[in-house]
Amino acid sequence: MKKFSFKINGQSFDVNVQDFEGKTTVVSVNGTDYEVELDQEVQQPKTPKLVRKAVVNKPGEGTIKKTASSGGYKIKAPLPGSIFKLNCAVGDTIKEGQCLLIMEAMKMENNVLSDKAGTISAIKVNVGDTVLQDDVLIEIA
Repeated sequence: MKKFSFKINGQSFDVNVQDFEGKTTVVSVNGTDYEVELDQEVQQPKTPKLVRKAVVNKPGEGTIKKTASSGGYKIKAPLPGSIFKLNCAVGDTIKEGQCLLIMEAMKMENNVLSDKAGTISAIKVNVGDTVLQDDVLIEIA
């Protein structure tokens, strides 16, 4: 939209010109809309408009598959990264503060420690998996 101010015979007019569609446009003069047809040819812009096809998802694509939770305490990823090493297995008894796995994030190895003591009921990741922040890594019963 383009805005113009005109003065005709001492009277001021505020004019808003909408985008052209072919030779017609809508012009707003002091708040009143008028449909106007241009008497000359409209110059086409040199830059072509980008037209994209609509994105169509394949069946099942774009949905997240969730596994059932055992209902235990969840150890979550502190930051995005990849799993470098697992230091525990399902059924292991662990203590609070024990290193459960090592994550590689931002080119550094980060120890993921247990927040509470218990028994490992499920390991949701494997070595080499990429995880996002707050993804569930391990469940403790």
